[in-house]
Amino acid sequence: MAASTLSPVSPSQLCCSSKNGMSGASSMVKSTTRTSQLGGGMGKKSAKITCQATSIPADRVPDMAKRELMNLLLLGALSLPTAGMLIPYGSFLAPPGSGAGSAGTPAKDALGNDVIASEWLKTHGPGDRTLTQGLKGDPTYLVVENDKTLATYGINAVCTHLGCVVPFNKAENKFLCPCHGSQYNNQGRVVRGPAPLSLALAHADVDVDEGKVLFVPWVETDFRTGEAPWWS
Repeated sequence: MAASTLSPVSPSQLCCSSKNGMSGASSMVKSTTRTSQLGGGMGKKSAKITCQATSIPADRVPDMAKRELMNLLLLGALSLPTAGMLIPYGSFLAPPGSGAGSAGTPAKDALGNDVIASEWLKTHGPGDRTLTQGLKGDPTYLVVENDKTLATYGINAVCTHLGCVVPFNKAENKFLCPCHGSQYNNQGRVVRGPAPLSLALAHADVDVDEGKVLFVPWVETDFRTGEAPWWS
């Protein structure tokens, strides 16, 4: 009967080397047993190999610098398109001249040009009430006083009943809503329903440097009613 010989197996062939990232102080012990039977059960030979595995400190992980660099590059690649999308939305939600600042919103005429107070008064006489674009784009009347000066307030033309734009009737010296018959006096105070409230007000200031008419939100007491402004 031919005899067979088993080559001895070294521990280095069964255990992971330090090249696979196994080095350090902490360890766990794993035991494996190999049993070989020679020739029809005539004898047994066993070898018990003890392997030692180790962990790596977090600050010594291979290629950690490369991983951090890739993370930074990924973050930058995601941030640029995200910022590009947010800027248009921010511009839409807070358009220039929204009235949030102390400068106010420039009044615009029917052609979309800024209203210059001195030029406006040359073509609009005493008692005139002409629509301009005001706060938040709402139609707003500029008022010329009887002394040929620009009133310090503008009148929002949106009816407080159902939102129709109310024209000014110069013959009756009133704002008359064509939708449901609401009426307001020449300062926009409601005098006949079904509108429940007076027309909103806005400050009409004149920029001292450029002479532009600027609308600023009215937050003080309504001088027409002596009450707090309902629109604030």
